[in-house]
Amino acid sequence: MKLRATSKKDIRDDLDAEVQAFLQHGGNISEVERGKSGLDHAKPWINPFKSSDSEKAQSRTPVPEVVAAIDQRKQSKSKKSVRTKRAEKRWIYDDFGEPVRWEWVEAPK
Repeated sequence: MKLRATSKKDIRDDLDAEVQAFLQHGGNISEVERGKSGLDHAKPWINPFKSSDSEKAQSRTPVPEVVAAIDQRKQSKSKKSVRTKRAEKRWIYDDFGEPVRWEWVEAPK
């Protein structure tokens, strides 16, 4: 079964149908003038996504032992992950360059 790609018209029709259903069930839409922002123009430098001044940042507790243990585990894993060369599959070709069969060839050490 081949799926048909949705066109912009289909998406627009679906969105219009959802808006009409919302309005029929008692929903209300208020219009906002163009260019209006939710940010306070009196304080444009305040980032609304950061915590406010009333919430002081907690001080961090240094834990060098834990960091050292994590670094040690990372280094021990990297030493163990050395891969050895394994046998690999190679094609055998005839005189005309056509593949005949493949065979496993041991990798040189």
